Amino acid sequence: MTSIDNAATVDPNGSLGKPDRLPVLFIGHGSPMNAIEDNEYRRSWQALGAQFGTRWPRPRAILCISAHWLTQGWWLTGMAKPRTIHDFYGFPQALFDQQYPAPGAPALADALSRTLQAPGGSAVGVDSGEWGLDHGAWSVLKPMFPQADIPVLQLSMDYDRPPAEHYEIGRQLRGLREQGVLIVGSGNIVHNLRAMRWGAGDEAYDWAVTFDRIVAERIEQGRLDALAPLLELEPQARLAHPTHEHYLPLLYAAGAAGAEDKAAFFNTGFQGASIAMRSVTWDGA
Repeated sequence: MTSIDNAATVDPNGSLGKPDRLPVLFIGHGSPMNAIEDNEYRRSWQALGAQFGTRWPRPRAILCISAHWLTQGWWLTGMAKPRTIHDFYGFPQALFDQQYPAPGAPALADALSRTLQAPGGSAVGVDSGEWGLDHGAWSVLKPMFPQADIPVLQLSMDYDRPPAEHYEIGRQLRGLREQGVLIVGSGNIVHNLRAMRWGAGDEAYDWAVTFDRIVAERIEQGRLDALAPLLELEPQARLAHPTHEHYLPLLYAAGAAGAEDKAAFFNTGFQGASIAMRSVTWDGA
């Protein structure tokens, strides 16, 4: 059986290249408006992107796991030119006008589909035209890499599968980091749209602060395999995630982090009192 490390040696053009170890990112993306507003979150994403090519190597491809692509089974975008998806409503036209014309990575998607092991031995599919880049991906990648010249592919999530299985797939992605592929999980550690209070600033509900703190403590302690069971924590998890699709990308990023990686937090505040913007870099450098 071919290992994931062997798959990772395929670059977006299907050739071999020099490995460059990259960090793993989990980004709390919050409101889609963060993509275009001049606020602290967008500015932090711009500053983070500027560190690639200086602190870290420039990515040769980006694999994004977004809260907004849920499927039966697991799928990879395999199109050469993924479309920009505006998967929201009720926002200004300026947000719908946004485009992120990054190329895809069909060869890498094909290689990963043959080597990733989904639970039960099922195949990871390749989507050649239905999806693209949803706002969980492009809203953070556009401020980070505005030239849109780095190939991007997305990995979907099977929402019906247990959280621990998502973490295990993340572990399989770890070898990609040695090949210059940047792994980005995009979701939120706390995400309860029903309870949002716009204008609350960084003030948040007690249950939101508690769940965010518990997750942060696990990350600081290096207890990354203990993140998946937190969704069974009551009552904080039920309040923090009435549905948990925004938490699952954290499990992929945590799975791709190694024991030698050190976690660092940024954007540790809240939007609307019930959306935790806490973001994480794992870096062994």
